[in-house]
Amino acid sequence: MELKLINESGKTTASVAASDALFGRDYNEALVHQVVTAYLANARLGTRAQKDRGTVRHTTRKPWRQKGTGRARAGMVSSPLWRGGGRIFPNTPDENFSHKVNKKMYRAGICSILSQLAREGRLSVVEKFTVDAPKTKMLAQKLKGMGLTEALIITDSLDDNLYLSARNLPNVQVVEAGRADPVSLIRFSNVLVTKGAVAKLEEMLK
Repeated sequence: MELKLINESGKTTASVAASDALFGRDYNEALVHQVVTAYLANARLGTRAQKDRGTVRHTTRKPWRQKGTGRARAGMVSSPLWRGGGRIFPNTPDENFSHKVNKKMYRAGICSILSQLAREGRLSVVEKFTVDAPKTKMLAQKLKGMGLTEALIITDSLDDNLYLSARNLPNVQVVEAGRADPVSLIRFSNVLVTKGAVAKLEEMLK
């Protein structure tokens, strides 16, 4: 598999040989959907809390006598059948939303996404990608010169200047090769990968 190598002007200067297992795989939509859904679900936190009939604040007095009123029997106003009563199966903060995905499936899903990006021409390789100082304007001008308005930049090692420069750009994200996630790969219209990051990805996802 050959990936296009671009320069700082955004022009293709050469090609880089890459693993077919990583960048030449067929697109598996069902697997990608499962991997993305699991990633989003595993990021969820149980922040919802509802009260059952034992925790709602109500009197425990019987609303009316058991017999003789013609109405249905009632023991407490905290009954789940009553308005303002407790929930029968309340949500709790320790709710578990996690989905299990095998490592082999996760790696195959990442490879499927990377392969589709390469086929669509949305993935490019650069020799290296750095900025001289932690300046947002400097990074924005560099991306503009390459013809990019938004990009996911995957590097082999995290550069502090590059990371700090990208923090205030809403459509730019910088990650190390080991932290590239399926949601970010799908979200950005362009993905820039350094040559060192390509080697790391091949080593991790083989």
